[in-house]
Amino acid sequence: MGQAIYFIFFITLLTLSCGKTSFAQFGTGSPVDVTSIENGPAPIRDLSGVWTRLRPEGKFYSNSTWTPDPPMVTSWGQERFSESRDSNAGSYSLSETNDPVLTRCYPPGVPRVYFHPYPFEVIYTEKQMIILYEYDHTIRRVYTDGRMHPEDSVPLWQGHSIGEWKNESTFVITTVSIDERTWLDRSGYQHSDQLRVTEVFRRIDNLHLEIDIIMEDEIALTEPWIAETLYYRLAPPHWELSEISCSGDYLDFSQFESFLENPSN
Repeated sequence: MGQAIYFIFFITLLTLSCGKTSFAQFGTGSPVDVTSIENGPAPIRDLSGVWTRLRPEGKFYSNSTWTPDPPMVTSWGQERFSESRDSNAGSYSLSETNDPVLTRCYPPGVPRVYFHPYPFEVIYTEKQMIILYEYDHTIRRVYTDGRMHPEDSVPLWQGHSIGEWKNESTFVITTVSIDERTWLDRSGYQHSDQLRVTEVFRRIDNLHLEIDIIMEDEIALTEPWIAETLYYRLAPPHWELSEISCSGDYLDFSQFESFLENPSN
């Protein structure tokens, strides 16, 4: 009973937080200028700005998985999937799930981070492109200085990412060494240490961005899992990211102390 109450309280606060976030366009900042943005040609080799996900009519959209049909998995992948008890796709209640993001506050990892309904921001430095995801203060470094993936890199929640421009409007990121504790999606498909994720960012015009994602893992998948295209719109320049954290921002953990100390309550 105590555990069920814990999860109900968790999701209630999360829902309230989502509602507040939709109106907190300026995050924790105070913009000096509130300006609009007009459409036009795509800028050359530039993805900078804050991007929010769209739901185009007639296009596949899901908050839990990448494609209408499930991926083609190996026996290893099927075994791991059968162990997953997802909540986001509706198969299990919050008191039954073993989703590591919900039960352990693990980072969602790549590419699952795109399922969280919060914007992300792209910032450039001399040697890397920084992607700031509003969810859980996630910082991702995409190296653009010509380096290769290390042969024996340490597994990371966001993996090791390198990127390059293929033309004036298409940027491709490849990511490896992604921590195996992350799920590929919210429905519970898992991966091995051989996972390789390719993201293709296409700047359509000044306001619109499309992202294609390809997941390859010879241990978990019998063939690449190619996600349906994700669609994004550039937010006005005064839009600032807020803070959505799994620990502390929308959860008052002091409320859970009695449960953690006495789980049978």
